[in-house]
Amino acid sequence: MEATTTTTQPTIKSHHNSLPSANTTENKPDKKKKIFPILLGVLILGGGFFGTRSYLYSLHHAVTDDAQIDAKISPVIPRVPGYVSEVRVTDNQQVKKGDTLLILDQRDLLLRLAQAEAALAAAKGSYEAATATTSAARANIASAQANSYTIDAQIEAAKVNLWRATQDYERYNNLIKDHSITQQQYEQALAAKQTAERQLNVLREQKAASQRQTQAVSTQSNATAQQILVANANIKAREADVAAAQLNLSYSIITAPSDGSISKVNIQTGQLVNAGQSLFSIVNEQSIWVTANFKETQLEKMKVGQKVVVHVDAFPSHPFEARITSFSPATGARFALLPPDNASGNFVKVVQRIPVKIEFTDKNDPLAANLRPGMNVGVEVHLN
Repeated sequence: MEATTTTTQPTIKSHHNSLPSANTTENKPDKKKKIFPILLGVLILGGGFFGTRSYLYSLHHAVTDDAQIDAKISPVIPRVPGYVSEVRVTDNQQVKKGDTLLILDQRDLLLRLAQAEAALAAAKGSYEAATATTSAARANIASAQANSYTIDAQIEAAKVNLWRATQDYERYNNLIKDHSITQQQYEQALAAKQTAERQLNVLREQKAASQRQTQAVSTQSNATAQQILVANANIKAREADVAAAQLNLSYSIITAPSDGSISKVNIQTGQLVNAGQSLFSIVNEQSIWVTANFKETQLEKMKVGQKVVVHVDAFPSHPFEARITSFSPATGARFALLPPDNASGNFVKVVQRIPVKIEFTDKNDPLAANLRPGMNVGVEVHLN
């Protein structure tokens, strides 16, 4: 009996020790069922909080990260072709407006200027010659007119002489009939009368010739006066050529159109450049702004003058103060090389973006000098 009892007691203890293990396994699903609703509730509350916060934030702010820094970029373009004689700038160099950047070979331009000046001198010589010819023609006109006046006086004298000779002839003609005079006296009176008539006719022919000469000289004078006008116009044309040659010569010295920094200079001495060729650019870092492309659905409450906070990717911990200054007159797509045409093909409505110009207001910001065109920024507009 004792042996039997002894063997059964360990069995009972072993069975008694296995009961708590079964209870622990049954309690674990109960705990998981309690934790899951708690976590779900926390997530729902957190999502609702952040969702509500984002919604309220969107009611008073318009945000976009489709924005970049812009600045005035002036291209350096030669106005005349030529070979580069000297390059006076390097990459990233600071320049002032009017500083010399390049010098082109001036020998061809100097020759053209000399040719233009020679043509101008020839035109002035032609003008002086035409003026002298006109003066001589006018002098000839005065001489011809004076000669005509002299002939008129001689004609009047010849008329008087003819009248007297005619009177004498008529008297001698009556006397010869009565044989009161000799035949010789009669013939002398007749000869005097005929001589006076011929003298008057000669003087009249001389007057006609003088008048024709005066007319010819007057015509020549008018022609030379027209030559003066032509010569004067030629002088003005040659002066314009000289001015153009001087202007082209000045274009051989290429200067900075504005203050700023030089971009990469890819021009070497001896290189041929053409008129209108873009050589490099000058970036004016003192006049920078932000171009932000907002969706058209964000523009309802936006207007000029609203406060803007700009977050530059290069300086994420430093906000920049700014304000809206203007809106683009058209969407960005309208300024593309090939603007979309919704009248052709299948139409798919796409939200368009409007470029908005934003200018910085804090001119004393220490980091403003480090901003460069093309930097990515984020824009936050305060609508109220």
